Amino acid sequence: MYSSRRIGLLLAALLAAACTRAGAAEPGHFGYGSVATPAQIAGWDIDARGEDGTGLPPGKGTVDRGAEVYAEQCAACHGTFGEGEGRFPKLVGGVGSLRDERPEPTVGSYWPFAPTLWDYINRAMPMPAPHTLSADEVYALTAYILSLNDLVPNEFVADRNSLPKVKMRNRDNFIWTDPRPDTAAKPCMNACVNAADVRIASTAEGRNLTPRTTGPLDTMQPK
Repeated sequence: MYSSRRIGLLLAALLAAACTRAGAAEPGHFGYGSVATPAQIAGWDIDARGEDGTGLPPGKGTVDRGAEVYAEQCAACHGTFGEGEGRFPKLVGGVGSLRDERPEPTVGSYWPFAPTLWDYINRAMPMPAPHTLSADEVYALTAYILSLNDLVPNEFVADRNSLPKVKMRNRDNFIWTDPRPDTAAKPCMNACVNAADVRIASTAEGRNLTPRTTGPLDTMQPK
């Protein structure tokens, strides 16, 4: 007679052997899920690059059509002419204010690329139901908001070819490549300094660089 414990161990061994054979037959496969289809991948691949518009889909939209979509989907939050409502941001104005004490970063004053506006509307707007507008509606909204900011004429038609050519006011004021190194220290990969030889040469303590107290209730005293 086998004990229940021995039977359990035997079943566990058989199960492990079966898993090992299955793993050997399909190396690198975990046995669940399925390979994503091209249509599924396309559903997630929605980004559009700002600088050259790579990723913008086919379609087009006029300023007039954008005014209609804007009135239906956007005006309640962003105002009839993009002036903002309540805590919702302005889309228009603020030109020349970025160095002021209270800058107004809008599409017209701050954004560097027009395709980025299309990308943002497409993935995030309207706020209660993002990613529900058609490509043509997003193109139309983009054209309308650009026209409100006097960046394109009223007859402008937004599409994958015209948007990258729109000259945004703040385009040249961004620094796209940071020339500064991540650290002033030189990296060491081998034969580095012995930690036992490292000595602290100086500290900021006692130089009044950073106050040690934060208020009358803080009783910390300098060492």
